[in-house]
Amino acid sequence: MDALEELKNDMNILILFSQSSTTILLHSFSASSHLFVSLVLFISWACKKCMMTTLENSKPMLKNAYSMYYWPTLISCIGLSVCDLLIFVLNYFFGYRHGCHDIKIFVLLDFGFRTLTWFVISGYLHIQFSHSSEQRLPILLRIWWIFYFLMSCSYLVIHIGLYCKHSSIPFLLWVSDGISVIVGLFFCYLVLFGKGAEEEHVHLLEPLLKSSSNQSNTDNGQESRVGGDNITPYANADFLSIFTFSWLGPLLALGNKKTLDLEDVPQLDNSDSANMVFSIFRTNLEYDNNGSGNGSKVSTLKLGKALILSTWKEVLWTALFTIICTLASYVGPSLIVAFVQYLNSNRQTKYKGYVIVFIFFLSKLIRCIFERHLFFQLRKMSIRVRVALFAIIYKKGLRLSSQSKQGHTSGENINLMSVDVERTGLFCWYLHNIWRVPVQVVLALMILYNRIGIASLVAFVSTMILLIANVPLGKLQEKFQRELMDSKDRRMKVTSEALRNMRILKLQGWDMKFLAQIIELRNFETRRLKKLLYSSAMISFVYLSAPMFVSTVTFGFCVLIGIPLESGKILSALAIFEILQDTIYNLPNLISTVVQTKVSLNRIVSFLCLDDLHSNIVQTLPRDSDNVAIEIVKGNFSWDFHTPNLTLKDINLQVYHGMKVAICGSVGSGKSTLLSCILGEVPKLSGTIKLNGTKAYVAQSPWIQSGKIVDNILFGKQMDKEKYNMILEACSLKKDLELFAFGDQTIIGERGINLSGGQKQRIQIARALYHDADIYLLDDPFSAVDAHTGTHLFKECLLGILSSKTIIYVTHQVEFLPSADLILVMRDGMIAQVGKYEEIHSLGTDFMKLVGSHKKALAVLNSVEHEANLDNFIASKEDDNILCRKKPNEDVEDREPKNYKTEKSVQSEGQLVQEEKREKGGVGLSVYWKYVTAAYKGAFVPLILLAQILFQLLLIASSYWMVLSTPDLEDVRSHVKGSTLIFVYVVLTLGSSFCVLIRSILIVTSGYKTATLFFNKMHLCIFRAPMSFFDSTPSGRILNRASIDQNALDTSIPHQIEELLMSLIGFLGTIAVMSQVKWHMLIVFIPMTVTCVWYQKYYISTARELARLCGVCHAPIIQHFSESILGSTTIRCFDQEEMFMETNLKLVDVFSRPKFYFSSAMEWLCFRMDILASITYAVFLVFLISMPKGVLSPGVAGLAVTLGLGFSMHGVIWDLTVLENKIISVERILQYAYIPSEPSLLEDENKPNHEWPSQGKIDFVDLQVRFAPHLPLVLRGLTCTFPGGLKIGIVGRTGSGKTTLVQALFRILEPVAGQILVDDINISKIGLHNLRSKLSIIPQDPTMFEGTLRSNLDPLEEYTDEQIWEALNKCQLGDEIRKKEGNLDSAVTENGENWSMGQRQLVCLARVLLKKSKVLVLDEATASVDTTTDHLIQQTLLQHFSGSTVITIAHRITSILDIDLVMFLDNGNILEYDSPTKLLEIKTSSFAQLVREYTQRFSS
Repeated sequence: MDALEELKNDMNILILFSQSSTTILLHSFSASSHLFVSLVLFISWACKKCMMTTLENSKPMLKNAYSMYYWPTLISCIGLSVCDLLIFVLNYFFGYRHGCHDIKIFVLLDFGFRTLTWFVISGYLHIQFSHSSEQRLPILLRIWWIFYFLMSCSYLVIHIGLYCKHSSIPFLLWVSDGISVIVGLFFCYLVLFGKGAEEEHVHLLEPLLKSSSNQSNTDNGQESRVGGDNITPYANADFLSIFTFSWLGPLLALGNKKTLDLEDVPQLDNSDSANMVFSIFRTNLEYDNNGSGNGSKVSTLKLGKALILSTWKEVLWTALFTIICTLASYVGPSLIVAFVQYLNSNRQTKYKGYVIVFIFFLSKLIRCIFERHLFFQLRKMSIRVRVALFAIIYKKGLRLSSQSKQGHTSGENINLMSVDVERTGLFCWYLHNIWRVPVQVVLALMILYNRIGIASLVAFVSTMILLIANVPLGKLQEKFQRELMDSKDRRMKVTSEALRNMRILKLQGWDMKFLAQIIELRNFETRRLKKLLYSSAMISFVYLSAPMFVSTVTFGFCVLIGIPLESGKILSALAIFEILQDTIYNLPNLISTVVQTKVSLNRIVSFLCLDDLHSNIVQTLPRDSDNVAIEIVKGNFSWDFHTPNLTLKDINLQVYHGMKVAICGSVGSGKSTLLSCILGEVPKLSGTIKLNGTKAYVAQSPWIQSGKIVDNILFGKQMDKEKYNMILEACSLKKDLELFAFGDQTIIGERGINLSGGQKQRIQIARALYHDADIYLLDDPFSAVDAHTGTHLFKECLLGILSSKTIIYVTHQVEFLPSADLILVMRDGMIAQVGKYEEIHSLGTDFMKLVGSHKKALAVLNSVEHEANLDNFIASKEDDNILCRKKPNEDVEDREPKNYKTEKSVQSEGQLVQEEKREKGGVGLSVYWKYVTAAYKGAFVPLILLAQILFQLLLIASSYWMVLSTPDLEDVRSHVKGSTLIFVYVVLTLGSSFCVLIRSILIVTSGYKTATLFFNKMHLCIFRAPMSFFDSTPSGRILNRASIDQNALDTSIPHQIEELLMSLIGFLGTIAVMSQVKWHMLIVFIPMTVTCVWYQKYYISTARELARLCGVCHAPIIQHFSESILGSTTIRCFDQEEMFMETNLKLVDVFSRPKFYFSSAMEWLCFRMDILASITYAVFLVFLISMPKGVLSPGVAGLAVTLGLGFSMHGVIWDLTVLENKIISVERILQYAYIPSEPSLLEDENKPNHEWPSQGKIDFVDLQVRFAPHLPLVLRGLTCTFPGGLKIGIVGRTGSGKTTLVQALFRILEPVAGQILVDDINISKIGLHNLRSKLSIIPQDPTMFEGTLRSNLDPLEEYTDEQIWEALNKCQLGDEIRKKEGNLDSAVTENGENWSMGQRQLVCLARVLLKKSKVLVLDEATASVDTTTDHLIQQTLLQHFSGSTVITIAHRITSILDIDLVMFLDNGNILEYDSPTKLLEIKTSSFAQLVREYTQRFSS
């Protein structure tokens, strides 16, 4: 046997000689390359020497500036030179003794030139930074270092290949290759990241003259900073810290000491900030460079190209790391045959075994380390992609035309910012898999060909069949994905609309109807989801079975044509198939992700291609260049280009600076559209618009941002305290602010939910005044405020502060017309009359209609006052006649401040809108338990576990069978027939495939069932929640759960559970096999597992909170986007696009911070896990080679080594951690699945009879109401009676509690104390639907839902078409509807934006006419209509609700003159309550003062 070993050694030497030409070629190429670089550097230095002027003063400065990477680079170059010199010497004395003289010469030349070159580079670097003003690493060195690294990697791969072919590679060459690759990697790091360091240090060298501006910028940055360090520790970390992720240590330590808050998370580096990322992305996106800003030229290709160019560093790094990981992954399978042969040998040359172990260990270590940095860079790239898309979508949203906004619903917008951006970001993980998959397949087949010859072609054909089969499967998934996203859009659109108008739904009793509609849409979506999930499960089954299919076909072919199969070849092939299994298993995910990303990018591109607002509609003239402020010549406008009907026709208008122009006209005549034309919001078909000066706008529907009142008023301007206080006074806001616990620091809820309509309107007016523009466009600003406040606003604002400004105001209040310099009367989209009040008063009929109705109302008012004067003697007895006893006004005033102070002192802590709640600590086991037992009470869980365990057992059994049934050596005959071998293998693999199918089907079934149950439960709880929940919860938080978190339940969590099961049971199977081979490994496994678990526990407390912060910080981005799109007209008018864009970028940064650190923390953990796994694997291999021959079957040992190639606990920990982070979505949904509910909808015990209420009598007994437990009382002990069948008017200044009283009547707000009786039945004792179905209301904000006119009037489908037409005729809308093409099926867009405000109000009137309730509430119902329409509405109500109790809240005194009783509210207390006649008799009464003020206002 010794002779045989010697013969084998001699054969190895002969093989080496036959490979000598390859070796000579490699060394000669290396020597030539190094010599060439030396010459080029010398010539470059000489040329620079001739031209360079030495800057003596800059020497020390430059040295210090570049010390961060100058010294490591210089030391590395000198170190390489010394190492190469040492290898040169050792080769000279000890290398190549077997007569290989030629090889020795080339080796010595190679290492000699290497020594010289690195010495020259060291000198060149020293000169570069010590004797010149050069501030960058030379481009020559950058190119050389990249080339050197690639050359070193190539040499290492070639040497491994030669070694696998039994060539003996000298130990010194292995050392040289290892050093070259490691140092080359460091140089590549300098090349790619050196630029950032240079820029940072160049910044330090900038002249001190810039320091002042930089300081100011820094200050601003400090103000906007949320918390944490100025720059991430990652930016300042050294090479070793970055390599090991140690820079994350301080944050992980802090996370273990306390629950992390956003302030604890450090800032991002400037290069990763949203501002920087977006500016780079915007530069790369071609359409943004053409100056027009028109997004019509964007394509999916251009968008993808811009994203790649914006992340080119990460793309290059990840490509490099992918190549290294791919090559390293194939080293192990290539060496298995050599390892098995070594175990079969006599092992006289021990060092060979240790060399094999070292290569195994090194390849696994390199793969693990580079995988971690690959994933880290992919995560960074993913964050940058999300940032870029968030920003570009938001920027586009601000520029959308009104027509585009109508065609793209809020639900689609929310999905764009949540689902589509998220999916596109996730694609970064699969970017390199597009080319990596074919490369892996080719490499695998090359190794297979080397092992099993022509049989590898069979493997290739079967693999190609599977790959080609992806085309139809991919198209199928794309179809399902597109259908799913469309159905999700429809659901989100309805959900968003319902949440936005929840108050109306509850008032009308339609909330359950809308919930049923959402559930129905969800059921439709679920059908699409099931198709997608089941198709994914089938594809996973096919591809998990594919490697087994390929191996069966390949081994079967080997047996068929007689290729000998020994255990080494089988194990090598199995290892290759294992790699192919990962490749092919990931292929469905790759296809699915590519498809989803394509769909998402197409959707984003379609949004970016929507029409922008045309910038050339309005010509902006230089300020003060002309006396004309606004000029429209022959203007024709239409909201829709595609319709022949013009919205405005033949508009000719000239307004001079300082003029006040009033616009009036009937409902739908085009008043608001004319203002929109001046703003440039309506597409212009012909004519010209010229504007001279800045403009400010007050919309008819108040647009208020979520945030502080002061921020809404300042709107981006600097605080001027004197001006600010003057404007608060002019807008009557001071008293309102005093009533708020936090004054102007009070946080406003979404859409101003905690403000009355008048307060919102006055804040809008204050915003416009503070802007100090030249031109003011006011769209019916006084309709939402009471008469007293309206007069005050008109005098103090329009006639006072704005006396010198140009003002165009739309108004339905005729009393404000005489003060105008010019009046425009609109009719059917045309200016019917123009002139001063006196001029047009006597001309046409249009103006006379409006003024005539008002004069009639005033005549009634004057007659009432006259009667009161005649009966003045009754005034002394007024207290006896008032139905509601009360203290004098002075007493109320004296008492009120005390109440207010008490409330303020008790409740100074909370705002209405609180920060979003997030759970603390670990995700409780109860969350997991609720999830797994939701569907079928968890019956599928044991079946899923059993299926996965059987799969793993059968997989291991099939490998054992193949190894034990085949010989260890080629010349030994197998004791099992070939047909038997393949038959048993096929049976085992089919069994394992069947288990995969069962597992996938069970997981998908239970997963979508659980998702549906959670969806239904959360939505039921949300729709049954009290209105206070919606007042204090921004809709973005709810929508976040309904979109992102629900999406996680639909797809991510079931998939992640499947991944965890595979990882965990696969890991346990590997441990079992390795321990069976060598039981001593348990001694190593136990401490390794304990260490891994400790690391995981140390890490998870930080990672968990970072994941929660990600969820919490995502909602504000969506909410801000939704708000901004709604208010884009106001934002554009005030030229605040940049401010809002900056706010969006700050919110994106706040979201990116926890996202970045969460990603880094995961890699920190996995890096340490992988190092431990690599060491454990190396120990296992050492155990194997140290065992005596014959103790263990080499085939079984080889099987353990093969399984150990993928051994790592990080897979289990990773999947467990990802699952815990995903399960937070369940936790967040469960938060909203247990919201305190409103009282029951129906009460069988206390259900009132069918005729209730028969009289309509309402008693308020000591009624006290507040918006939230931590807020002050709004109604403060009201006691009074509304007799049945009477008309009651409620007046009072804005914010006095009028609308709150109505909400209490409908039980939108439950009383803190007291009760309300309707026909002597306590409404708190009956069901909500029993109550609300019997009451009718026309709300303050007229609301229409997307759909048809019919669905808006009769969503419950209770009435016939005849009844609906009758109601429309009664409210003067019938003729208008008949003109429309669809009649009752006329389209209503989102928020009813294709209907005017007045038309929407009339639709609300039609609803109550259909309902015919005994109690009717009009909450400022005629605020948005002209006086004529108001009079018609009043007459209609008088006629059709003669026997009903009608409660009217009105700002127009003329609207409440025909009523029986008037209640005057002030700050939640009743000041006066009696008939209008009697209250007018008391000259000092507040109501008399209000009427007097109103009549004087018109008379003046």
